[in-house]
Amino acid sequence: MDIRRVVDGQRQRRSFRVRKRVRGTSERPRLCVYRSLQNFRCQLIDDSIGKTLVSVSSSEKGLKGQVGYGGNCAAAAALGKILAERAIQAGIKQVCLDRGPYKYHGRVAAFAEAAREAGLEF
Repeated sequence: MDIRRVVDGQRQRRSFRVRKRVRGTSERPRLCVYRSLQNFRCQLIDDSIGKTLVSVSSSEKGLKGQVGYGGNCAAAAALGKILAERAIQAGIKQVCLDRGPYKYHGRVAAFAEAAREAGLEF
């Protein structure tokens, strides 16, 4: 059996397990995270209307120099602070975290902790 198939199956099951419990509303949007080897992206989504309210990425032109390499915990923490500031400016205080197929440690945990410290409530 190919190891990639096993890992892909585990990721898909983990993602389904998280998404069956997490839904974004206008009062409490879903905070969706995506991480790759070199970048980190996140967005606040209102699932009732299917719209992205706020987003931030380590590959944005304005943030590229500020964040640096986007594939480490320091960049994820910096993006958590930036997303929290943008969300508060948009009038969003409470969110529900959708970690997707990723475990809650490393970059995902650093991002979430920084967002909490900057004022978002999970």
